[in-house]
Amino acid sequence: MFKSGVGFFALFGLGWWLLGTSAFGGPARIVVVVVGCAVAVALMLAARRFLPSSAGGPFPADRRRRFQQINALQWLLIIAIAVVCGRAGVPVLIPPLVAVVVGLHFLPLAAVFGQARLRVPAALLTLAGVAGMTVWCTDGPDESVRLVVGGISALALWGTAIWTVAGSASAAGPGVPEEAS
Repeated sequence: MFKSGVGFFALFGLGWWLLGTSAFGGPARIVVVVVGCAVAVALMLAARRFLPSSAGGPFPADRRRRFQQINALQWLLIIAIAVVCGRAGVPVLIPPLVAVVVGLHFLPLAAVFGQARLRVPAALLTLAGVAGMTVWCTDGPDESVRLVVGGISALALWGTAIWTVAGSASAAGPGVPEEAS
């Protein structure tokens, strides 16, 4: 289900969605959470159905090592952001700064995977982080910061997942089942 990164895009998109929807309360929150879960599951099922079995197969050792290095650096930066923002008393800045780091990590991954399309989520997640910091700098409420960052980030990742599945399905041509059920 993690073919060509779709599973990661779907699940991390859901994580951002949950962050963004934390701005809502009551029954509205339940509805948007259910919608987000349904989108993530639908994307993973679509990847399973439409992507070839070879998609997202094992990488050569050098590419796998570079991928691991990029992700390790990303997680170290995320931990540092959480610690520094927590100690500085501005936990509201954690999501925007994390979005920037996650966005920027897609740039070297685009090279590692030979996937120029990964520059799109790089730009959109970085934009989400900048937008969240802008909301915070203009004295917007913390809920709005989370909504902006989480919403844009989720839609960017889910859009990338859809793009991946749709691109593979259209490239496959007539051999792909026409029904989506």
